[in-house]
Amino acid sequence: MISDEELNAFRVGGEKVRVVRDSEKSNDVRGIVVAWDEYQVLIRRPNRNVVKLDRKYFYQLASEPRPDLFA
Repeated sequence: MISDEELNAFRVGGEKVRVVRDSEKSNDVRGIVVAWDEYQVLIRRPNRNVVKLDRKYFYQLASEPRPDLFA
């Protein structure tokens, strides 16, 4: 699970993050961290929709290469 400090760094930096949910690259969510609580994170996507995601997913900067977590 991602820590509050990491989420705050993403929010303050304002950079896009990638949320890896499963092995399919097309299912990744990209956007900016807006808010979070104990269990969920709000991500604002480029089309300005907000998505609520579980904190158990893998979060990273979108500019970094996608990891192969499910190999």
